[in-house]
Amino acid sequence: MEKQRLQKVLAAMGLGSRRKIENWIAEGAVRVNGQTATLGDQAGPGDIIEMGDRRIQVPDVRPVRRVLIYHKPEGQITANHDPQGRPTVAENLPPIREGRWITVGRLDFNTSGLLLVTNDGELANRLMHPSYGIERTYAVRVFGGLSDEQQKQLLEGVELEDGPASFKRLADAGGQGQNHWYHVTLHEGRNREVRRMIEAVNGAVSRLIRISYAGVTLPPRLRPGKVQELEPDIQAALAELVGLKAETRQKTLGRHDARRAHKPFKAGQSVRDSKRAQPRRGGGGKSAGPVGHSLKRETTIKPATSRRKGGGAANRRRGTSR
Repeated sequence: MEKQRLQKVLAAMGLGSRRKIENWIAEGAVRVNGQTATLGDQAGPGDIIEMGDRRIQVPDVRPVRRVLIYHKPEGQITANHDPQGRPTVAENLPPIREGRWITVGRLDFNTSGLLLVTNDGELANRLMHPSYGIERTYAVRVFGGLSDEQQKQLLEGVELEDGPASFKRLADAGGQGQNHWYHVTLHEGRNREVRRMIEAVNGAVSRLIRISYAGVTLPPRLRPGKVQELEPDIQAALAELVGLKAETRQKTLGRHDARRAHKPFKAGQSVRDSKRAQPRRGGGGKSAGPVGHSLKRETTIKPATSRRKGGGAANRRRGTSR
């Protein structure tokens, strides 16, 4: 690992965004080898960096980049600690020796679904930065559904307290009774944005699940509160999507935790329909082979097909109205 700009080194270690670190340096809050750092300073292997009560030694080798999919349940805070003592996402993540886990964006307390987690601060920052236009797709259940006029408003744009917002795509995903599901896609992640947009057209959100981020989809067999290592080819495509080089080294979770996703999650799909779509055990049905992973910001990517025969019924709880 060669010497690099100080803010880049610290961002890669997951200690903050480059802009935030630059502000700390400008304020004189960062020291390198005992000397107060200034903008433009560099750091390399063996250098000691101090930030407040933190003292960090720059490693000789960059940690192996790892990316996890975490299925966040409702009732958890996307944080390492919560002053109110509520459960946090960090409590369910596996131990890590190299670096620390960084969540890519946040999901609020009452929102569940896909959360990408990585130990690469630069990757996390780029995936969250508005300039890259990374897509987020949600399954949202609306009490009473949305009229054609409401859907048109949401696609054309509504005015929120922090500026205009619109969905890039909005698709009907079915439902039963008074509850109706929609799949909505947008390019930013403002606080409670989906909920606030639907409330702006007098809709009422009864459930919200993130099902895709940057083309990576929520595995239907990944239970809430569990993690899954992202496959190397998808990790590589994810890095290339935001202008980073693919990781050439590999380090994964244990065998039992590294289960593969085999098809995208669909809210509103009934268990009966999902069973019909699957080949019979021992039958002549053909299963889909692995797809290419050249991620695009506007494309939903399906991870490789599971090797288990016959598949299984879709999770009864996900996206099925009761």
